[in-house]
Amino acid sequence: MSVPVAASRPGPAGAPSGARIWLMAARVRTLPAAIAPVLVGTALAGYLGVFHPLRFIAALVGAIFIQVGTNLSNDYSDARRGADAEDRLGPVRVTAGGLVPPKRVLVATYMSFGVAVLAGVYLVAVAGWQLLLVGGASILAGVLYTGGPRPYGYEGLGELFVFLFFGIVAVAGSFFVQVKHLQWEAFALAVPVGLLAAGILVVNNVRDVDTDRRAGKRTLAVRLGRARAREMFAVIVYLAYLLTPVTWLFGPLSGWLLLPWLTLPLAAAIVRTVRNHTDGPSLNEALARTGMLQLAFCMLLAAGLLLSR
Repeated sequence: MSVPVAASRPGPAGAPSGARIWLMAARVRTLPAAIAPVLVGTALAGYLGVFHPLRFIAALVGAIFIQVGTNLSNDYSDARRGADAEDRLGPVRVTAGGLVPPKRVLVATYMSFGVAVLAGVYLVAVAGWQLLLVGGASILAGVLYTGGPRPYGYEGLGELFVFLFFGIVAVAGSFFVQVKHLQWEAFALAVPVGLLAAGILVVNNVRDVDTDRRAGKRTLAVRLGRARAREMFAVIVYLAYLLTPVTWLFGPLSGWLLLPWLTLPLAAAIVRTVRNHTDGPSLNEALARTGMLQLAFCMLLAAGLLLSR
């Protein structure tokens, strides 16, 4: 399962080489979507006076490499299914673009998930066996997004799974890693985080509606149509802001949780871009800015949690 963020295509002077190819394959600009929920879950534990630095680092490493492995797996699977055609408006994919042989992409996928598993083994040892289920489910969801006999990303379920795994699972799991139990506040805070993560995928799929439809990839944007998908994006983004203060209004946290509202002007500008543009460059920019929005939102949310102590 990948939360895509725009990147540049290689120029006509020639294909990129070496490290740049692998950075393109790993889609490093998607990584804030993996990092952001870990910050929020850890900050909630910090609000309770608990912080284990090594567990935090292991959770970050695990989240990042699950994301990288997922991106590589999606690159491989989409190429095999013919979903990454030359006329797509998004960044070039290394398998479909012939930049890396499929077998090498597959090996890199296994290696990335292997690093995530090693981080997970440490977390299971120090925080509990429950994390084995969380890590296994996250890797499986990443692979089955575009892989397997019935990829759920092709059936309009991508946004739901992104919401669950980049929101609920990631925030609650990062909190559990620190304190070894769960509280309702972790789930409440995970909702706006997951909504913004899902919003990134909505922009990606709005951009790719035409090519996805031709490839038989029935994303939610294909099913709804571009106009309704744009409205859904606006609802998702603004709902994230409305739900942010729930743990202040109905729980023990303070008004510092409104700090993420400082990013509302950025959110409004992105919503306008998605509503008013259909060209690739504008939507690629909106995609990148939505990723930045989620990271900024989560950093401010984490700061608000720590300031609530």
